[in-house]
Amino acid sequence: MYERKELYDFFMERTSELTEDWYNKMDHNHLHGVYASNDKEVIGRLKQQNYQFHLLFCRLFLEKDEDFGALFENWLEELASDIEHLLTPIYEIIEQFFRVEDQYLELIEKFYAENVAGAGSEEVNYWSREITKRLGEIVIRFVRENALQTELKLNAHRETILKLSCPVIPLMKHSALLPVIGDIDETRAKVILEHTLDECAKKKIDHLFIDLSGVATVDKIAVEELEQLIDALKLVGVVCTLSGVRPKVARAVVEYGFELETIQVESVLSTAIEAKFAAI
Repeated sequence: MYERKELYDFFMERTSELTEDWYNKMDHNHLHGVYASNDKEVIGRLKQQNYQFHLLFCRLFLEKDEDFGALFENWLEELASDIEHLLTPIYEIIEQFFRVEDQYLELIEKFYAENVAGAGSEEVNYWSREITKRLGEIVIRFVRENALQTELKLNAHRETILKLSCPVIPLMKHSALLPVIGDIDETRAKVILEHTLDECAKKKIDHLFIDLSGVATVDKIAVEELEQLIDALKLVGVVCTLSGVRPKVARAVVEYGFELETIQVESVLSTAIEAKFAAI
């Protein structure tokens, strides 16, 4: 292995220059996301991320550890989870990695041309291969991390949307309404269970109207989750009233063995609410 402290110093002296040159030669008008931003804070953070990359990548010329890419673990996680980069097409991000690769390949040739008299092409080729190889490893790690962060963001958005689809709406006298609209699958059923319990506790609800007029069909899992929800609410002192149960839903509820004897059921929501407040 060709190990050169002089080569490391040569690149370290140019880290800021590399960043500025990389950013200034970027075709911002034809790029998107973080690379097209006019926000000074975003631009400053982008340059800092690029600069930090150079500080790490320069260690290529000294690092003996075979797992060179592991040095970038924290940097890659930060870059991949950065909202501006998540909103940038991944192919454009990869293109910028290759632009940086070109910078290093050009500087390698410049270093040997200016500083190493009589250096053979073998050593230049060695470092060129190392730069290409190691940067390729980093790109692969970034793509994996980007996919992970994207999935985490999508799951968080999906859960938020699911929670918004089952709002616990306060009425009066510590009562609230849970309007359930649309099909209920296993994932949504679990979100409804957890979200409803949390909201009832937070809002000190003791009577919850669960309106199913917006539910056309249910399967066994949905019925079981509904039963669990009502049982769990009972344990925390919340009385439930079901309303708007369609015939098809009613048949499924009975077919799957959900006992309704201990639950107040009304045909429509307005009747359920009137009955509740008339007794107060």
